[in-house]
Amino acid sequence: MVFPYWEAKVKPFRVIGNLYFVGSYEGSSHMLDTGDGLILIDTGYPQTLYRLIENIRALGFDPYDIRHIVHSHGHYDHCGGTRALAELTGAKTYLGAPDRDYANGTLDLTWAKELGFCQYIEPFEPDVLLHDGDRLTVGNTTIDFVATPGHTPGTMSMFFDVTEDDITYRAGTFGGAGTNSLTRAFLEEYGLPLSYREDFLHSIEKVYDEPVEVFIGNHFWNNHAEEKIRRLGEKPNPFIVPGEWQSFLDGVRREAEELFRKDP
Repeated sequence: MVFPYWEAKVKPFRVIGNLYFVGSYEGSSHMLDTGDGLILIDTGYPQTLYRLIENIRALGFDPYDIRHIVHSHGHYDHCGGTRALAELTGAKTYLGAPDRDYANGTLDLTWAKELGFCQYIEPFEPDVLLHDGDRLTVGNTTIDFVATPGHTPGTMSMFFDVTEDDITYRAGTFGGAGTNSLTRAFLEEYGLPLSYREDFLHSIEKVYDEPVEVFIGNHFWNNHAEEKIRRLGEKPNPFIVPGEWQSFLDGVRREAEELFRKDP
């Protein structure tokens, strides 16, 4: 069932430092103000692009200042709004190399149908194909990209520094934590290898020891954002939670192992 887009609204807010949440409940988007243009992380659904633009303006920024659009992976709810936004702003687009054919429409693997849409719309050709260890530096911000395949083969996790009250914290997001694309039925339907499951578990271990102090979910509920919003303005910032990164990944691992046990 397709959700009513207007009911997915989340009031935009500053997370910490130069990092902002500008997405909707169903399709998270984060924005970094680099001092030399804006970086957008994921664009959400094409149907909620108008909300994204409204949110950016509500925070006092100009959407035309978006210079770079980076993606966690090539699913519909993460890159669906990219084509229109890139054409509107002239922003450069970035995507993990193995997900290129998801985004450009060559492969029907964006999860559009599974998310309740008849097809993937708004395909685009990424300007930059990302690989493990790539880095993007713009103004005051550097994003380190780590390949964490499994959810999709081109899933990218991202790590960057944010500063608040003259203290620098490491922020991070796990590129794709859902096990919905790892069920046997889904993999068999699209002729995908079961080895994606091993890749997923390996990816968790690969980034488990990253020193993340500010965990950013690529879905609104991943990092309990709704609860933290109510405490914004408190000291310390409620989004600074050392150890939350590992706790989240522990839960993702347990969920995956349970799925693989029940659905061998």
